[in-house]
Amino acid sequence: MIRSNFHTHTLFCDGKNTAEEMVQQALANGFEQLGFSGHMDPDIHMDIQAYYREIRRLQKEYAGRLDILMGVELDNMYDPRCADEAEYIIGSTHFLDVDSEIPMSVDNTPEMMEQLCREFYGGDYYRLSRAYYELEAKVYDRLKCTFVGHFDLVTRFNDSMHFLDESDPRYYRPALEAMEYLVSEGLPFEINCGAYNRGRKEEMYPNRFLLKALRDMGGRILISSDAHQKELLSGGFDEAVRRAAACGFTHYLILKHDPAGRVVLEGRALDLK
Repeated sequence: MIRSNFHTHTLFCDGKNTAEEMVQQALANGFEQLGFSGHMDPDIHMDIQAYYREIRRLQKEYAGRLDILMGVELDNMYDPRCADEAEYIIGSTHFLDVDSEIPMSVDNTPEMMEQLCREFYGGDYYRLSRAYYELEAKVYDRLKCTFVGHFDLVTRFNDSMHFLDESDPRYYRPALEAMEYLVSEGLPFEINCGAYNRGRKEEMYPNRFLLKALRDMGGRILISSDAHQKELLSGGFDEAVRRAAACGFTHYLILKHDPAGRVVLEGRALDLK
């Protein structure tokens, strides 16, 4: 059983619960670690100093009961200096580098995705997806992140809009190129259960094809619920473990504080029970 989550949102950004409510739910779920990862991006960003104060308060109050980690989910298009006190960083790509007065995200609405493609990529979604993965490949160089968040988020609306054939080389070759580069930098990837938890039961990031490729490249994984409400803090973990095992993974990573108070990665065996 997985007893940790490191992709957790609260009322500080776009979550539905307070940080302390998430801590209490984590304890009820038998967690050993809980990592908070509020958004810092061009569209959603926290009062980060208030966030730091609250997470540090919780770390002190629940010391000895739960290992609480203070992270951020930092977008590829945001200034990493905003998160210089974070203990870990999820490197995510939501926005593309286009000349627009309004930040243009691949996961906001289908209408924004259609506008983004029409106005900046000539209506060619394969061109858009290549631009996405070219930017995604830079996520470590730009952010010095701890792990990659929802690697193939560019497909967020593909189940309803059907704008990409994910088995087409025009789509998957740029994805594999980005993945190979990030693996070469030693960067782990999360299996993100957010879409699965929102009802799209066939969808997790990375998809099965890319997850198998990640294993073949020697990549490493964490498993994250991407929880925006306390009831989903452990959501999708059993299915994520099954998918990871089916792709050949035998271990996953967690984050924890070592005796010196540093955040370190530690391997755990996948438990299929």
